[in-house]
Amino acid sequence: MAASNSSKLFSVGRSILGGLCNNSIGSIRSSSEMVQVDFLSQQQRTFIQMRTSLKVVDNSGAKKVMCIQALKGRKGARLGDKVVVSVKEAHSGGKVKKGEVHYGVVVRAAMQRGRCDGSEVKFDDNAVVLINKQGEPIGTRVFGPVPHELRKKKHLKILSLAEHIV
Repeated sequence: MAASNSSKLFSVGRSILGGLCNNSIGSIRSSSEMVQVDFLSQQQRTFIQMRTSLKVVDNSGAKKVMCIQALKGRKGARLGDKVVVSVKEAHSGGKVKKGEVHYGVVVRAAMQRGRCDGSEVKFDDNAVVLINKQGEPIGTRVFGPVPHELRKKKHLKILSLAEHIV
């Protein structure tokens, strides 16, 4: 009886420590819990597709946009791809207004992207920079990190405006 109570206390203590510590001794999880966590994290990390809400990371005046169509690929857009977006929230007095339709370049995506050296890059949010029909950015500044994969996609102007290149 005492042995079963101590094992219950140990498992409760282990689950409490597992919630507090990410990579310490107390964060030991069973394989079924890890599979469930991995499945949930993979389920959220998908392509940028129709009706995906995106954050705007330039000073064009838009705050949030919604993807109408990905211009390349059947599944959706990834880093550096062009998308057609509709402005859902905008600052007053900005260059773009709510309800307008613009083109955008995906500069941050939550989905993993493999690199040539074997590393992978992924971000916490999905973000775009608004561009005009000629491919030039509407804003004059780009906030936050931008991946260097945009160089391969010929978006050099966005890279020159960016604060950090990852």
